[in-house]
Amino acid sequence: MILEFIEEAIWWRGPAPFIFVPVPPELSAEIKAISSRVTYGWGVIPAQVLIGDTEFSTSLFPRQGAYLVPVKVKVQKSEGVKVGDMVRVRLEIADPFS
Repeated sequence: MILEFIEEAIWWRGPAPFIFVPVPPELSAEIKAISSRVTYGWGVIPAQVLIGDTEFSTSLFPRQGAYLVPVKVKVQKSEGVKVGDMVRVRLEIADPFS
């Protein structure tokens, strides 16, 4: 599954301070539909992410019925991502049954 979207970067303190990009509700619903097949526990979903020219592996976090894409510090620095920025995100989620 490959999903692309543009959303505003937000700050969420969570277990560690991070910048996240929320996955839009309609795309979060698509992820939720396959979540039981792709999660490795606690509802988190492994994903390959592309922001700008930087590709990285991460895990999507479920939050209030949607998913959040954590933006690693190295990506924040290399792509200049800050809270409030509109960020273009490309997600690739491997579904072993598709």
